[in-house]
Amino acid sequence: MAVLTNALDAIPLEAQLSFAKTNYDPLIYFLQNGFDPSLIDLRRYFGRPRDLASLLRQYRIIWALGGNSFLLRRAMRDSGFDTILPDLLECGIVYAGWSAGACVAGDFMSAVAVMDEPDATAPGYISTDPIETGLGLLPYQIIPHHESDHPEASAAREAVNWAIKHGLKYVPLRDGEVIVKNGGYVEVLPKLR
Repeated sequence: MAVLTNALDAIPLEAQLSFAKTNYDPLIYFLQNGFDPSLIDLRRYFGRPRDLASLLRQYRIIWALGGNSFLLRRAMRDSGFDTILPDLLECGIVYAGWSAGACVAGDFMSAVAVMDEPDATAPGYISTDPIETGLGLLPYQIIPHHESDHPEASAAREAVNWAIKHGLKYVPLRDGEVIVKNGGYVEVLPKLR
């Protein structure tokens, strides 16, 4: 499993490590659930999509962590991830993610601007231009943490209201819910109890 970390790039590394040590470590979570995760920083592949494609073909799953959706999307653009993803999916590689990793999967991301800073930047990034288009894997905006016990639940409610006000297609997800797309089949699955 390749684990994309770029949604967290605006958070200093020391703070990320401290959070992982005291609160939640996604690598330990994946290891405990039978995966063999490798952290991938897309900044190392800015302007090198062929090298990135070669690397990612070694994995069966690409998982994007949460954080800032716009920073993650910018890293995906600048590394060429968004252009190589269709070929990776055709090879049977699975794209998955939570929070920001889910937000970037839709056609667009404008409603998520209520939750995340669109012009966030971090070391190694050249541009700060916001990207409102997602990866286009789903024909709507994904709004995570909706009606959940999460610090961003109220912001998710505001994002839903913003999407309604602007007539945008969206799917709100509660924490633990999953959208599965296999070919033309798309289903929202409830949280397992």
